[in-house]
Amino acid sequence: MGDELRLTPSETVTIRESSAELLEVEGSWEPRGKPPPAHYHPAQDERFEVLEGTLMARVAGRQHVLQAGESLDIPRGTPHQIWNAGAEPMRALWQTRPRLRTDAWFRSIDRLFREGKVGRGGTPGPLAYGTYLSEYDDVFRLAGPRIAIRPLVAVLGVMGRAKGYRPGPS
Repeated sequence: MGDELRLTPSETVTIRESSAELLEVEGSWEPRGKPPPAHYHPAQDERFEVLEGTLMARVAGRQHVLQAGESLDIPRGTPHQIWNAGAEPMRALWQTRPRLRTDAWFRSIDRLFREGKVGRGGTPGPLAYGTYLSEYDDVFRLAGPRIAIRPLVAVLGVMGRAKGYRPGPS
């Protein structure tokens, strides 16, 4: 197994394979999680295969509940959320094709946790996320009206950079 990276206070990924064609990680989610913001990947497809526990997913507004052995494919450009609402830990094999800069996105978010640049709730604040969302717009975008979200993310990104946030793996 490769590097373990923290993406949220309750979610980590361990890199299993990283090539131009594929980023494969084993994701681990703690119990009783909340849905992350709806987002999409403009040029990448994702596949989740549940190894343990129950995966909750909302894909294009449709709810899915997957158990161990079940899988879910999410085509590029499709808004989605993945989380563990169950009472037990959840693990899933998570594939992203092609990799593009998703590994760098994961490493950048992990660095915020390692450097303690998170708020009282254990998550990075709006300036950090604005900086990182503007930098990694090619692989990760918030769902919603792009005409409103893009300028907001850009402004937060400029402010975050002025406060010292620097996207990119360490």
